[in-house]
Amino acid sequence: MSQRWSAGVLQYAEMGYWQPDYEPKPTDVLAAFRVTPQPGVPPEEAGAAVAGESSTATWTVVWTDRLTAHDHYQAKCYRIDPVPGAEGQFIAYIAYDLDLFEEGSIANMSSSIIGNVFGFKALKALRLEDMRIPPHYAKTFQGPAHGIVMEREYLNKYGRPLLGATVKPKLGLSARNYGRVVYEALRGGLDFTKDDENINSQPFMRWRDRFIHCMEAVSKAEAETGEVKGHYLNVTAATMEDMYERAGFAKEIGSIVVMIDLTVGYTAIQSMAKWARRNGVLLHLHRAGHSTYTRQKSHGVSFRVIAKWMRLAGVDHIHAGTAVGKLEGDPLTVRGYYETLRCDRADQDPRLGLYFEQDWVSTPGVMPVASGGIHAGQMHQLLSLFGDDVILQFGGGTIGHPMGIAAGATANRVALEAMVKARNEGRDIDIEGPGILRLAARRSRELDAALATWGDVTFNYESTDTPDLAVTPS
Repeated sequence: MSQRWSAGVLQYAEMGYWQPDYEPKPTDVLAAFRVTPQPGVPPEEAGAAVAGESSTATWTVVWTDRLTAHDHYQAKCYRIDPVPGAEGQFIAYIAYDLDLFEEGSIANMSSSIIGNVFGFKALKALRLEDMRIPPHYAKTFQGPAHGIVMEREYLNKYGRPLLGATVKPKLGLSARNYGRVVYEALRGGLDFTKDDENINSQPFMRWRDRFIHCMEAVSKAEAETGEVKGHYLNVTAATMEDMYERAGFAKEIGSIVVMIDLTVGYTAIQSMAKWARRNGVLLHLHRAGHSTYTRQKSHGVSFRVIAKWMRLAGVDHIHAGTAVGKLEGDPLTVRGYYETLRCDRADQDPRLGLYFEQDWVSTPGVMPVASGGIHAGQMHQLLSLFGDDVILQFGGGTIGHPMGIAAGATANRVALEAMVKARNEGRDIDIEGPGILRLAARRSRELDAALATWGDVTFNYESTDTPDLAVTPS
């Protein structure tokens, strides 16, 4: 004990941050880190260093620790497991006492867990793989502004995935032409259309003009189809004042949904979620920029962690991968993201990359969005992978249709309804899916043209982020 408080440098493990006998409390926040120590650094010391630097430690002994209940406040690395098939990598399990975090603040939690330690020289690489948010902490957050059940009640649409499309080209259209794309896609059978992440208020189209023309298109399509429709109006801006102004105008002219980008930051996301709940407007989140830190296997933050943080923060939608599209996403890993977003309780499941069980204690679910390089010919795969509570967004797969935008939307709607009907009849859509689509195409010129154009298009590349216990092709 006397050595612990002697002036000078001690290993983090010797300062109490490595406690293999520690039993995590039900109230502890738990984190699983993938650590790659530098040569000569024992894995236990690496795990202890992560625990220390993400809680109370610094590089040397400080006597002011004795003015605190340091045993209470210091994080504890309680388990180290080697990663199968990845020499030199380990999973470090770390427990944090609940008192280390401000209630209801993603900014505080993320600053604590990932704020400083990722630049630590003793580690070659570090990745936050997963977290367990205890119910005691989860209940301090608002959670989704509305959630899956309430969204379906807003839309009066049940028993199938929702369909959407991102306006293309995403930059360069005038406001009137942009609105024409929205109208054609919605009248053709889609439920939603969407601004893309980088359309805000540029010289070629200012935000107010876009909002007006998009909502004119939504209203016209609703009148023609008798269905509730929506367009994700991107209110992302330079300041919160600008975002509130844009969101307020969107609500004023009748929009049921607004959109923000992940790049606005955690505090802005939570602020907009509170606004969305107060104002009865759905909140869509585009995960712009996430792959800069989620994609690489050895360093960064897994998207399953971002999914948990965003469910706590309060978004109603978030892009969560397609598995079969053009963007990174191993099928099992993506299924793990969807479990995290939708289930009231997700069990630990190494096959899906879920390191901990997670009890959401009735926090509403977030609607995942599958978007990026998907088309009608993949409908059986998408329905089989993700079920009903998902938004399938076919941007190029709608707007690039050889018969026009409305025909592209109709093709997707016909493909979806044919596949849902077949599934509900008990047919094996994984095996029979292509035949079901071909049969439906006999009665739909729009679907026939879509299958002829994209039916053989695939994006089969090896995934960079796969579960350690199960490697599957994209």
